[in-house]
Amino acid sequence: MLNEKLHFYIEGLIAERNPLLMEMESYAKVHHVPIMELAGIETMLQLLRIHRSKKILEVGTAIGYSALRMAGALKGAHIVTIERDEERINAAQEFIHRSGFGEQITLIKGDALEVAAEVSQYAPFDAIFIDAAKGQYKKFFEIYADYLTEDGMIITDNVLFKGLVAESEIESKRIRNLVKKIDDFNRWLMTHPNYDSVILPVGDGVAISKRRGERK
Repeated sequence: MLNEKLHFYIEGLIAERNPLLMEMESYAKVHHVPIMELAGIETMLQLLRIHRSKKILEVGTAIGYSALRMAGALKGAHIVTIERDEERINAAQEFIHRSGFGEQITLIKGDALEVAAEVSQYAPFDAIFIDAAKGQYKKFFEIYADYLTEDGMIITDNVLFKGLVAESEIESKRIRNLVKKIDDFNRWLMTHPNYDSVILPVGDGVAISKRRGERK
C-alpha cells in the first residue's frame, strides 16, 4: 500500500467533485456507509473509459455513489446496480433522482445472491464491479461472470482490506475470518484459468480481471 504522504498527495491532485457528489461523500462518512476511496474510483473510471464500457453491472449500490460516478464519466452508459439494504436503497434513489442521471441507472432491490434471474434480463455486460459483502466475493464472481461479454472485465474493490491481507496476526476473530476469505478469493482469482488478473495497490486494493479470448 502507498505510504500516507503519497496517498494524500495523489488524492490532492484529484479534481473536486460536483456539490452532489461531495454531499454524498459527507453523508457516507457521517452514516458510516462504505464507498470507494477516491484514488480507487478514479482508477476504475479510467479503466472503464479505456475499455469503453457501455453496460455495467454493479454488485453493491450502497448510496449510489459509484453508480453516479460511472454514469457521469461514461456518456450513454447504462449501469445496473444491486442493493439489499432498504435504508441505503432509499438514500440511493434520492441521490440518483437529484443527479439527473436516473435514465442511465437501473436499481435492482434484493440480495445479489438471489436476484441473478432479474439481472440476466439486462445481460450481457461489458464490465462488472463487485463492491458488496467481502466474504461473498467468490460467489458473486461465479454467479455474474456468465453475464459478461467475451472481452469483458470484472473489477473488485477492497481486495487488500486496509493491508490486513498481508498481516500474519490479527487479534479479532471476526476480522481474521473475513481477511482469510478475502485472501482465499485473491488466490483463487489470480489462478483462474479464464481470466488474466492483477491487483493494484490503490484505494483499498482493486483487482482487475480481464476475460481471456476463449474459455477453458
